[in-house]
Amino acid sequence: MIMAETFDVVVIGSGPGGYVAAIRAAQLGLKTACIEKEPNLGGTCLNVGCIPSKSLLQSSELYSQILHHSKEHGIHASAKLDFSQMMSRKDQVVAGFNQGIQGLFKKNKITHIKGKATFISPTSVTVSTQEITAKNFIIATGSEPTPLPFLPFDEKKVLSSTGALALKKIPQKMVVVGAGIIGVELGSVYSRLGTEVTFIEFLDRVCPTLDESLSNGLQQALTKQGMTFHLSTKVTSAEITPSGVTLTTEKSDKTTVQFSADIALVSIGRRPYTEGLGLDKAGLETDKRGFLPIDANFRTKQPHIYAIGDIVDGPMLAHKASEEGYVVSEIIAGHTPHIEYIAIPSVVYTHPEVGAVGLTEAEAKAMNLSIKTGQFPLKANSRARCSGEDEGFVKMIADQKTGTLLGVHILSAHAGELIAEATLAIEKRVTAFELGNLCHAHPTLSEALKEAALSISKKAIHM
Repeated sequence: MIMAETFDVVVIGSGPGGYVAAIRAAQLGLKTACIEKEPNLGGTCLNVGCIPSKSLLQSSELYSQILHHSKEHGIHASAKLDFSQMMSRKDQVVAGFNQGIQGLFKKNKITHIKGKATFISPTSVTVSTQEITAKNFIIATGSEPTPLPFLPFDEKKVLSSTGALALKKIPQKMVVVGAGIIGVELGSVYSRLGTEVTFIEFLDRVCPTLDESLSNGLQQALTKQGMTFHLSTKVTSAEITPSGVTLTTEKSDKTTVQFSADIALVSIGRRPYTEGLGLDKAGLETDKRGFLPIDANFRTKQPHIYAIGDIVDGPMLAHKASEEGYVVSEIIAGHTPHIEYIAIPSVVYTHPEVGAVGLTEAEAKAMNLSIKTGQFPLKANSRARCSGEDEGFVKMIADQKTGTLLGVHILSAHAGELIAEATLAIEKRVTAFELGNLCHAHPTLSEALKEAALSISKKAIHM
């Protein structure tokens, strides 16, 4: 065993939570190391998640726009698809960010340790033959796709999201088990490229964590694009053959239906990844769902061991992990930062996109809050009509008495950008009256937020 090296902070995992935590700790003057078991920094988000999927979503949307919408702009164009080049571009984008994080580690004098960390005591881990000790540990090991018990991933015919981002050819038919955010995004990619995409969802609507109006609107939009949805349907068994996959399902009325496809993408959720960490040696254990329990300051049972991101309770979002990474390093350095969890937005990068922040209408009612709502259609927005992207709406939920905004839900082109204004409004307890009286540039999509806010008090101008 190589002699132990001691650090102020050791971060285990270099995903969006881990690498941000490491950089902030180093900025605060703490001697910092980051341990990563994969060849590249950046974790799932950068290497096999957010970044490659958004690259493919952008490329496939461009292809779809040329094929289906260029003529209405007076542009008569044809498009030839080079799938290998599309995948190569995706890989180049990822590689660029890999190099960027490496550069940031070097700039901030962070020690990058390659290998798998395993606790041997509450104050030490081993990586291969090296022992590392630290005054503080931040566990940021993220999550992994959850398989079906009878349908394990082989990344050939039964794909996780990782396998769906690395296909060598476009399948003719794809069945997607799970119509959550990851499922509908990856299903959209291949649908645009010509794949016949069918979704099987156990619950009664797509992306069920969203406000019901967004779920319904998104499903309608994706159905118009050619995707098929079978809701309230459970996969009961599967058969893998040389030609593909056949899934047997049971609907809510107990009828049985079979679905056959070239490949199956299983996207039923993700689970915390703590395999091989040696948590017992650190005096830690997970809860029944596999999460590490923490207090309000991200401390585990061991006060010098912190946990953030997908391995703690809460939505599995890259930007949530990043915020927690930043904040936990501030806490270790003696500061008192705070995260307003109700103001963490969620985005679905389909077309149209979904952006949501704050409470859904169902959540507000479950809390016995007296609310009022307003909604504005994108068809009445000038910029949306000019760009030919007028599908969707903006919905706002406000407190009945004070008018304080409680939730904002957007289905529109570029909703992922528009939601930032709404996030600030939720964070700062802005009222619908205040947002409705804020001057927005014309013509912009953001005017739809102004009109939705005004519509709460029946003052919208363009509807």
